[in-house]
Formats: sequence, structure tokens, C-alpha cells
Amino acid sequence: MELQSLKPAKGSVKNRKRIARGVGSGHGRTATRGHKGAKSRSGFKNKRNFEGGQMPIQMRLPKIGFKNPNRQAYRVINVGQLEAFASAIGVSKMDLATMVEHKIVKKSDRVKVLGDGELSNKLEVEAHAFSASAQKAIEAAGGSSKVVEK
Repeated sequence: MELQSLKPAKGSVKNRKRIARGVGSGHGRTATRGHKGAKSRSGFKNKRNFEGGQMPIQMRLPKIGFKNPNRQAYRVINVGQLEAFASAIGVSKMDLATMVEHKIVKKSDRVKVLGDGELSNKLEVEAHAFSASAQKAIEAAGGSSKVVEK
């Protein structure tokens, strides 16, 4: 075997398709682009959402809704979940640092406590917001709720 005798495997290399080289080539005349229309012209660029001149779907549908740019999104935790977390960790104070440390919430989350579930142990809770029922449940169990500003 010599370097000049090396060849690719049979059938592994195909000749490239030479388009627009006359009718006899089989790819002449329309140069494999079909007949007329924007796609057959040079410089054609398919624009996003273009539907061939038909009114695009985003223009046919009505504008609805509103996205409030000042919306405050909260990570919701129920009172019952807080007690379960506190008893599992073994603490009587659930502040944001403790919740972040034990991966209950993320550091960037705003936390709101809701009143679903039972609270039997005294628990000091710090969060960004409380529902009225959550505050009532925490204070009924002898604990305290403190609102933290972010």
C-alpha cells in the first residue's frame, strides 16, 4: 500500500450537484428552484412569521391581556409546611437565612406565608408577606410573625 494508491470507500463520495449549467445537465432552466415566486428569485430571505402575503396569525388575533411590569412574585409557603420544616431541622425560628441555608427557598425569592395547615408549636417566622389567616395561626400557637423588607 502506498500513499498515492489510497482511495475512499466505494459509494462514500458523491459528486456535488452542479445547478444552472444548461438544460442538458438536468438542473438547468429553473435551477431546481421550481417556477416563479419569491423563493425562486435571488436575494430571497424568509422572514419570521411571513405567511406568503396572507395576514399573519399574530395580526389576525386580537390583543388581549396585560403584563404588569411592577408585579411582585412570591414563593408561597403554608404554615403547615413551615412547622414540618422547623421540626425536621429542629429550630424554633424560621427566618429567611435558615430557609435559604436548608434550600427551602432561594436567596432571590420573596417569601409569603399562607395559613393552610395546622401549627401546634411556638414558631418565630420572618418573611416578606403574611396572609391574615397565617398571622392568626402563628400568633394563636404563641409565635410571632415579622415582615422583612427586601
